[in-house]
Amino acid sequence: MRKWIAVLIVVVPIVEFWGYVEVAERLGVGKTIFLTLATSVIGGLMMQFEGRKVLADAKAQMNGRQIPGKTMIEGMCVFGGGILLLIPGFVTDIIGFTMVFPLTRPLYRLLLMKWIGKKIKDGSITFFRR
Repeated sequence: MRKWIAVLIVVVPIVEFWGYVEVAERLGVGKTIFLTLATSVIGGLMMQFEGRKVLADAKAQMNGRQIPGKTMIEGMCVFGGGILLLIPGFVTDIIGFTMVFPLTRPLYRLLLMKWIGKKIKDGSITFFRR
């Protein structure tokens, strides 16, 4: 896990810098800066809206005495997408928007559920029922 984090710390800034250079060559520096700020604002608003919706769904499920497992994983996707939207850059913004957007979020939810299932089978994650 630490190796992946180290790789991401090195690779993500390089990829984002490359993205900035490519966009700036095509659109110009001013439009690139505006686009960066606009995606951050739009992403933040979208994250707030979707986050509130996920919290309301989870609350409704708990009030109906259901376990909001799927909804909680969607909340993790919205949170992770929001973090990516806060990082300046076009590649992280694209990934962040797809994590926050409701139509593409199930792809990430499926990957996250498979990862959690694998960790439970390995014994890395345990849970208790009452």
